[in-house]
Amino acid sequence: MKTAIWLYMFLFLAFFDLHAQYPVLTPFAISLGAAPTFIGWMMGIYALTHLPGNLIAGRLIDKQGSRRYIIFSLTAAGIILLLQAHVQMPWQLLVLRSISGFVLAFLSPACLALLASLSKDSVTQGKYMSGHGVVHTLASVLSPAAGAFIVAKAGFSGTFQSLGWVLIFTGIMAFLTLPKQSAQSTSQNKNEALPIENDPLPFNLRLYLIPFAIACAQGILFFEIPLRANGQASIMSTGLLFSCVSLGALVTLSMLFLNNYSPGKRVTIGVFMFALCFYALAAIDQIPIIVILFVLGTAKGILFPALSSLFIELSGGGRLGRVFSYQSIAMSIGSFVGPIAAGQLRGTLSPYFIAFMMLMIILMLLPHPKNPKSVDIPAGINV
Repeated sequence: MKTAIWLYMFLFLAFFDLHAQYPVLTPFAISLGAAPTFIGWMMGIYALTHLPGNLIAGRLIDKQGSRRYIIFSLTAAGIILLLQAHVQMPWQLLVLRSISGFVLAFLSPACLALLASLSKDSVTQGKYMSGHGVVHTLASVLSPAAGAFIVAKAGFSGTFQSLGWVLIFTGIMAFLTLPKQSAQSTSQNKNEALPIENDPLPFNLRLYLIPFAIACAQGILFFEIPLRANGQASIMSTGLLFSCVSLGALVTLSMLFLNNYSPGKRVTIGVFMFALCFYALAAIDQIPIIVILFVLGTAKGILFPALSSLFIELSGGGRLGRVFSYQSIAMSIGSFVGPIAAGQLRGTLSPYFIAFMMLMIILMLLPHPKNPKSVDIPAGINV
């Protein structure tokens, strides 16, 4: 439990630091002379460079444990932010964002694998995942508005320097406090963990469409919100809207009794709610955007802990580094596709409607399970 508390604190600081950039990056890129299409590529390249990092991270975390990769990811990301404070041209920002995407690709799989390894009880693991979600959400509630406030007081350069030093400090704290650990490959579960050659990818291949679709939709949202009102919306109002999403997620994440329900059912409900919110953003102007984003946040609060629990359940608790690495790869691809598609198509078709259609198609394409009694999973997952 002590390790979990330390890890939650590091995660809070890291997520606070990273989410504080969301309302800042688009206006910063515009101030450098970047066009909307370039901004879409800037956001997408961050996700694209996640891919090699995710591919490397999974096996390394399983073999060597999470500690060193948490420290590396936090410290390297902080150094990159210090460099970002001195950017003068759009291409420089693009290069630094691409490097940042690679080094931060290690953070999420390492943290999730370490949390999941703290217990072998599925209910306890679900609570750890919910705790991860609560910490993430608390940070994302406060950080967008905080980032906008820091920009107003210190400017873009001062903001990036402050956030960079916070990440470096967090990395140093992780080095001093996280216990050294053995590899998380869980060899004791070797024979029971994964049904197809002990590899988490094949039996979950269709399931990975869900994190892909969610990340793609979120990428569209992160691209569109700062550009509303033809790009004239203030940084502060943008930060408050992002915080509203996080407040909605905090509501459902705080409902710990939801962990008693099937993760499969929660995933299905969460994705469906997500889709409805994007339809409302695209087509129902009568509903205030702040209300839609709050409901979208409640869907996130249901979906993300359930998805993590579902991956743990279907993996049998084995090779968690690789399991969460593949999940991060799916999300990285979605985060890359989302903003780029929004930047290319927003002149002819609402990106929000694209996200709605994609989410509904993902739900419809998942076939019915052949043996639904073996594992309680969302309608459509074939194992």
